[in-house]
Amino acid sequence: MFLTFLTFLPLIGAMGLAFIPKEKEGMIKQVAVAVAAADFLLSLQLYAGFDMSTHLMQFEYSIAWIPSFGVNYHVGIDGISLLLYIMTTFLTLICIIASWSVKKRVKEYMIAMLALSTGMLGVFISLDIFLFYVFWEFQLVPMYLLIGIWGGPRRIYAAVKFFLYTAVGSLLMLVAIIWMYFEVQQQTGVLTTDLMYITENLNIGLDAQKWLFMAFFLAFAIKVPMFPFHTWLPDAHVEAPTAGSVILAGVLLKMGTYGFLRFNLPLFPFASNVFMEYIAWMAIIGIVYGALVAMVQEDLKKLVAYSSVSHLGFVMLGIFAFNHYGLQGALLQNLNHGISTSALFLLVGMIYDRRHTRLISEFGGLAKIIPVYTICFMIVTLSSIGLPGTNGFVGEFLVLLGIFQADGMMAMVATSGVIFAACYMLWMFQRVMFLKLDNPKNENMEDMNCRELITIVPLIILIFWIGFYPKPFMKTFEPTVEHLMTRVSPDNFRPKKHNDEHHATAVDKHEESSSHSEKPKEKSHH
Repeated sequence: MFLTFLTFLPLIGAMGLAFIPKEKEGMIKQVAVAVAAADFLLSLQLYAGFDMSTHLMQFEYSIAWIPSFGVNYHVGIDGISLLLYIMTTFLTLICIIASWSVKKRVKEYMIAMLALSTGMLGVFISLDIFLFYVFWEFQLVPMYLLIGIWGGPRRIYAAVKFFLYTAVGSLLMLVAIIWMYFEVQQQTGVLTTDLMYITENLNIGLDAQKWLFMAFFLAFAIKVPMFPFHTWLPDAHVEAPTAGSVILAGVLLKMGTYGFLRFNLPLFPFASNVFMEYIAWMAIIGIVYGALVAMVQEDLKKLVAYSSVSHLGFVMLGIFAFNHYGLQGALLQNLNHGISTSALFLLVGMIYDRRHTRLISEFGGLAKIIPVYTICFMIVTLSSIGLPGTNGFVGEFLVLLGIFQADGMMAMVATSGVIFAACYMLWMFQRVMFLKLDNPKNENMEDMNCRELITIVPLIILIFWIGFYPKPFMKTFEPTVEHLMTRVSPDNFRPKKHNDEHHATAVDKHEESSSHSEKPKEKSHH
């Protein structure tokens, strides 16, 4: 029940805000901050009470929801979802504090932010595939409103594009969920949508695995977003308010990578190995493409948006390296991206509030005017390019180590993304902070205030904490990584005894003809 309370606390707070008169904007903001702070502080109890030695679900709670269809409200948390859950509560608090300057429809804005938090938290704890789908779709609505109402000049276009891309991609996932629902009933005689039961008892044929994998893949690849499904992201980031961009980069994109780890790999291990090489190359293309496109951007927010495409390519590459180094690096880099990119969007939002422009050409020489801001921006920039001693280095190093074990050529191409990241981030930093202070509009710019420091300093602390001592973060998912690697091992591909002979024959043929998918795994076990 504790996990349920934490998840729905923001929604309860949003409902409470509905009874506060809209004229009392100060009270509305204070209540929203109090609710978000309480949710974050209580969520730290999950880490304190979490057993780091097991891969099993913890803080589980299950109760019948729609008994006639076998749908339960079943929630729990493990090493994959724990840190993502805490990061969601943390970034929600940061975003609400960063939204203090919002003047338009403050009450509705805070209600949308808190409702969005509940939707995102629900995704990370759902252990029933129908419940997961409900939360997955629910969080689209408040995010759509945040972009469409409080966004930039092209906010309607960006909001509709965001909604259509993610909703349409999710429809195929729904079809796959329905297929598994009826298939598990046919095989076991049990009506259920419980993810744990389906993972252990549903024996999916090899051809069916491929189709189901692709259905889930499309939904999650759009959310990540992977190349070439990324085109909605720059528009959504540029038009969203600052807090919307932070949540989008820090949490919503992580729901895609989380989906691969929670559904695609455990449910479809055979198909995961079949498509491993293709997805890895897609991730590498995204790494290089995102970096090259970011290099030519003149809008600060768009540059950071395309950097997300590149950095999340590393996360996907680590997942589909299919070895322990790669998967550990992917999970850590998932967290790192949420910290560093969220900080970048906050810093871009601060400078936009002062100048109402994000064009790099409008700035120059800011280091002389706003030194505290410059130092913060420098730290986050170095984190984003993976400087040793920052969080970005640890994650990228593990991912590249993992993919090198799987395929040296892939590692060489992917490493170019690190070089390109240094080029576009340092070049951007030079043009904004140094050069000549030749724009009179920048001469009276104010440095960071106390509220802005409150939002950015915790992220900087995490940047150095993970950079110098990542063990407390990595040990949370080590047992889960071990279990997941066992799950996707080729030893588990052979169908269970009740599967038909056709499927067994298909496995034998695949083992003889698909040595290319096994070769990387042999290397990874050395």
